[in-house]
Formats: sequence, C-alpha cells, structure tokens
Amino acid sequence: MGVFSYMASHADLFMRACAQHLQLLGVTMIASCALACVLTLACLKFKRLGDAAVELMGAFYSIPSLALFALLIPWTGLGFTTAVIVMVAYNQFMLVRNALEGLRGVDASVLEAARGMGMSENQVLLTVSLPLAMPAVLAGLRLACVSTVGIATVAAAINAGGLGAVLFSGLRTMNIDKIFGGTICCAALALAFDAVLGAAARACEKRLHIEG
Repeated sequence: MGVFSYMASHADLFMRACAQHLQLLGVTMIASCALACVLTLACLKFKRLGDAAVELMGAFYSIPSLALFALLIPWTGLGFTTAVIVMVAYNQFMLVRNALEGLRGVDASVLEAARGMGMSENQVLLTVSLPLAMPAVLAGLRLACVSTVGIATVAAAINAGGLGAVLFSGLRTMNIDKIFGGTICCAALALAFDAVLGAAARACEKRLHIEG
C-alpha cells in the first residue's frame, strides 16, 4: 500500500493528529507572542539588560528540547502543559531578538520628527516604530512558528499528542507508510505557515516601500 493510499484510508487518524498539532501550535504562539511583547518592552527600556537577556535566550535556545521536557516533568507532569511551557520559552529568542532588531533599526530622524509633532513615547512606539519594524517582527514570528511545528513533533515523546504521536507509533511498529504520512503532514504544516507568514512579511515590506 502506498503512503498516500494509507493516508486516505486512515484520514481520521491524520486529521485528529493535525488538529492536536494545530492546538499545540496555536496555544504556544499566542502565549509566546504575549510574553515576547512584555520582554521586548523591558529590553527597550533597559538596553544593557536587554542585550544580556537576548544572549541568555540564545544560550537557552541551544539546549535540546527533550532535556527541557525532562527537567519540567517533575513539576508540570507529562503532556500538553509541559510541551507548551518549553516551546514558549524557546520562541522568545527568535521573537524578542527580531523585534528588538526591527525597533532599534528605525531611523532616528523619523523618531525625532514624530516626537517633534508632539507624540508621546507610547504613540511613537505604536504608530511609528512598530509599523516600520513589522517586517522584522513577522520574520521572527515566521521562524518561531516553523520551529514550533518541529518541536511539537518531539513533544509527543511526553504524551503531548499531535503528529509526533503518529511518527513514534510508526517507528515502534516499523510502519513505513505511517512514518512517511506523519512526516508529510508535518512538512505540509511547516511549509503552509512559512508561506503565509512569508507572504505577509513581503506585503508589509512592499507597503512600507510604497509609503516611503
């Protein structure tokens, strides 16, 4: 039986696994973006501390995900919660780093002109800096999203569900069609999110170029 025939005959299995994977991805990205906003604002306010924080996040990102899952299990147990906590922590490096690079890269003369018009610092941030930094922000979001699709697959090792459960099940039973089916679904999800967010970033850059 070919892999696509197997996927068609077990469509309910793959659809359920994809739904679980998307749930993991959705919760993780919402929590990641919320935390990244707070951390980015703190890093902007305290520049030296912000630079050190980004370095620390980079070091944290180099730790294997399975090791972090194992460290958290005694406190948060197996499953969804532990997976989300680890993935949210991983995403901070990409989200905060890119947001800071974008915001700090805004032309100083543009910021001074905005302040000269009587805008407060918050207004300058929200109406001037953030729109100009949006391509970099979206690039970070794109990286984090694609990375989360992959790490969520590994999270099946701690009973978080998703497409990783299909892959691990296929490995245990040496079911090649199941392994390839899970791999195809993971790749399709990653490529889909990469394409959508990539298109959004290009549209944003094009708009800024036209307005500029």
